[in-house]
Amino acid sequence: MEQFSQSAPLFESRIRSLRKIHQGKVRDIYDVDADHLLIVTTDRLSAFDVVLPDPIPYKGEVLTRISQFWFDKTRHIIANHVSGVRLEDVIADPRERAPLVGRAMVVQKLSALPVEAVVRGYLIGSGYKDYKLNGSICGIALPPGLQMAERLPEPLFTPAYKAPAGQHDENIDFDAVVNLVGSEHASGIRRAALELYRFAAEHARARNIIIADTKFEFGIDKAGDLLLIDEALTPDSSRFWPMASYKPGISPPSFDKQFIRDYLESLHWNKKPPAPHLPPDILARTSDNYREALRLLTAQV
Repeated sequence: MEQFSQSAPLFESRIRSLRKIHQGKVRDIYDVDADHLLIVTTDRLSAFDVVLPDPIPYKGEVLTRISQFWFDKTRHIIANHVSGVRLEDVIADPRERAPLVGRAMVVQKLSALPVEAVVRGYLIGSGYKDYKLNGSICGIALPPGLQMAERLPEPLFTPAYKAPAGQHDENIDFDAVVNLVGSEHASGIRRAALELYRFAAEHARARNIIIADTKFEFGIDKAGDLLLIDEALTPDSSRFWPMASYKPGISPPSFDKQFIRDYLESLHWNKKPPAPHLPPDILARTSDNYREALRLLTAQV
């Protein structure tokens, strides 16, 4: 089994030999050349759209390894942005490269589409709130009497518009996706997202994990073809529930940052920067949750 790197938790990457072109809540992105980017997944964690001040040990490696696992496993459904370029091909200095091992991926440079492709297999979160108010999720009518966390009759494609940095994403219908990216790409996104979810959910169920919902992002290459980008089916982009403790009617425990959200909800914090520091035991338990998701899904570690 693979082991984790022994480097210290990484809150922010610093690569002198490459130009940083974007810093998101979790990922730092660097320009490599005309055709490639370097994505570094840090150990940062955000909650309520605020980056927390303490890194989660091993989180970046877990997200990278889970994404790589799914990218490799789903190529029959849709191509993805992973390139054949190695980290050592991009960063020659071993000292500069060392903190990035296991958490960096060289990918193709594509045109990202402004659509978050959300797929829901279970009634939870904002979908459950929508259902309680309207009997539907994002305008899609559902049967009456469904409970919290109940499995939906069919997985639902409920897209969102990816708002510019600093703004909240907005739920949209399929017609709005067509207006944003055209009918061909809109249909391709919906088809790929649903197929990816169904494939992954079946794999996970065989390993006693329920994937309640997830989100994907897509980009276009120079030929105009649709590719899967960003991350894939990680604890940051999905709700993973242990099957052993799943029961409709309650919100199940999960292998994601819900544990930290629950802790923060217990504090007197207004959910605006700066976020409070996390106690060591909360950091450790969150790290364990992420690594357990990796182990169960991929049989690694």
